[in-house]
Amino acid sequence: MSRIWAGIDSGKGHHHGLALDTDGKTLLSRRVANDEPELLKLIGDVLDLADGRQVTWAIDMTGGEPALLLALLVNHGQEVLYIPGRLVNRASDGYRGEGKTDARDAYVIADQARMRRDLRPIRPGDEAVIELKLLTARRADLVEDRTRVVNRLRGTLLSMFPALERALDVTNTGPLRLLTGYQTPAAIRRAGVIRLTKWLANRKVRNARALAEAAVEAAERQHTAIPGEKTITKLVHTLAEEVMALNEQISEVDKLIEGGFHEHELAEIVLSVPGIGTVLGAEFLAAVGGGLDEFDSPDALASFAGVAPAPRDSGKVSGNLHRPVTYHRRLQRVFYTSALLSVRYDPNSRMFYDRKRAEGKKHVQAVLALARRRVNVIWALIRDRRCYEVTPPVTEAA
Repeated sequence: MSRIWAGIDSGKGHHHGLALDTDGKTLLSRRVANDEPELLKLIGDVLDLADGRQVTWAIDMTGGEPALLLALLVNHGQEVLYIPGRLVNRASDGYRGEGKTDARDAYVIADQARMRRDLRPIRPGDEAVIELKLLTARRADLVEDRTRVVNRLRGTLLSMFPALERALDVTNTGPLRLLTGYQTPAAIRRAGVIRLTKWLANRKVRNARALAEAAVEAAERQHTAIPGEKTITKLVHTLAEEVMALNEQISEVDKLIEGGFHEHELAEIVLSVPGIGTVLGAEFLAAVGGGLDEFDSPDALASFAGVAPAPRDSGKVSGNLHRPVTYHRRLQRVFYTSALLSVRYDPNSRMFYDRKRAEGKKHVQAVLALARRRVNVIWALIRDRRCYEVTPPVTEAA
């Protein structure tokens, strides 16, 4: 059956839409503002061109800039395919011409959707899954921001007070609280252990005495003031407060994630898998769209998650495997991190890991193999709607 293929090159203020027929002939090419009336007109014009034929839309993003367009397409019952931007960039090399324009990108998107049969459809998610996607994405941004600020704090403190930088773990609340009040060796020595302990205890810092003793011991190892110490002191104070503020924001987001995750019907099953907690479980549900209906088999899920190696054979060389280029990086993190944690807490996972190490695999290879195995496990659990058990249930004879 003939159809029309519409490609959308998305942007912040404008999108470029282009429609092709089954022969690859351009029927429409237009730049439209990212505004509802303009987008509705584009959808209407493409449907008018279709004249009863089926229309398949393709887009290079699944959210963010084209969120309004995607919502309008879903409301109009349109089929929408997702084509990753990396795939578009690589495919562009095979088309005539070297220039890069929005119209050219839209043409590549539409033409690839016309020719390929392996593109994933974009399906509307329920409100709970959308909230988990937003919250987990926000948490990831905050964690990245915290990592950057922590690294700046460590580097700044190291330039003034190396002994204290070695003695403190600035990812914890106690050391951060200490750095909001005391930064230099001289100030810490003047305060002393008793006064510093009282100051920390009044601010509800755990193990205040041990922290105070570690700080004073570090201060006794340095009696030289570094040039620019006053400025460095202010920077350390500011950075420590920034890390504490980010910690509070992450904690607030974690509470929201926990509340939304536990309301999902699969929450209990996902949480039963060793190594998967609330955050990883929420990231899993957000990545797979709240269920496994889009995946035909565990192999499809493993490929999507990037835990199934892709072959790289050529000529006489065979059996050469490598990490796939296109995969969901956050979902891979879920399986890899949970596999790493499960080795410590789950005897079945530990047994599998030890067996792979005995076969000569390195640590990372063994963990990846375990991550791939866990795809099969979580697939079976969700399929059967049962929770994980250390000892598999015995099936009674019919």
